[in-house]
Amino acid sequence: MFDRDTVYLVGDAQSPSNNPITQQFSGFFIGLVVDTTNGKIVDAGCSSTIQLTSDFVRSIFVGQSILDTHEVESQIRLRYFGQSQKALVVAFKDAQKKYKLALEARERAALETT
Repeated sequence: MFDRDTVYLVGDAQSPSNNPITQQFSGFFIGLVVDTTNGKIVDAGCSSTIQLTSDFVRSIFVGQSILDTHEVESQIRLRYFGQSQKALVVAFKDAQKKYKLALEARERAALETT
């Protein structure tokens, strides 16, 4: 389903304790599939209690660059008014860090095979 040039990342964050997502999952997380050839997010999902939330979050991320912190954060703040807005931003930044580590790991692996 996903190209060999993609990686799967999970970004974690805390959400408010009275949030149903926190009560169900003990935190908030997003999953992102990113094309390592260009940094584009090709699929996304999140911990949510309503499918519509996950679908909407997906619409914010898909097509964006994992490296464009300002644009993605701006889209979250302009479009997502759920209780987990801040957690969504934090989870995205956590996923960005993991993306950079994944790129480094892939580069090391490529060097080892040559």
